[in-house]
Amino acid sequence: MKRAWALLTFAICACPPAGAELATKADSAKGQSIANKVCAACHGADGNSAIPTNPKLAGQISEYIQKQLANFKPAPGKEAERKNPIMGGMAASLSAEDMRDVAAYFAAQRTKPGTARHQETLAFGRKIWRGGDASKGLPACAACHGASGAGLPILYPRLAGQYPEYVEAQLKAFRSGERSNDPNKMMEAIASKMSDPEIRAVADYIFGLR
Repeated sequence: MKRAWALLTFAICACPPAGAELATKADSAKGQSIANKVCAACHGADGNSAIPTNPKLAGQISEYIQKQLANFKPAPGKEAERKNPIMGGMAASLSAEDMRDVAAYFAAQRTKPGTARHQETLAFGRKIWRGGDASKGLPACAACHGASGAGLPILYPRLAGQYPEYVEAQLKAFRSGERSNDPNKMMEAIASKMSDPEIRAVADYIFGLR
């Protein structure tokens, strides 16, 4: 049974590299200049947003940032893969090279850590993060994002220290189908198995990871 669950978890997590097609050579100094002009007002000059509904970008995996920026920008004759009027407007003026450079800059910054706020749900959040719930096919979050939430370069984003408000909103967006830019619909499938209490508990637990 344990082996079968491990294979299920692997199958869910094994997806094509997110943004693997994007260029890897980057100019971090140019990225900082762009970030100061375009991103700092919402995400902070160093990527540590002061607003819980806006994600921290500091320390995020650069390929993941590139992919999200590209997804916010509509391709000619097509709608954006990830719809957000604010981010769509911000990404509209950025070239692929700009996205690469901004991503490199934010990836090099240090994330300011958080602390789990709700001790009464800490054990519950930890359980979901580390072990999921085999009874309903919910895999452990750590299987893809790492025990400490550091993520896996190219494949899965860093979550450690991310605001619980943002994490909760994104999980619910995946669950409802409002957000659907995840490779192979992986996060949509996972979030569809999560209740509101589970989402809140794991989001709070993530905030305290470092």
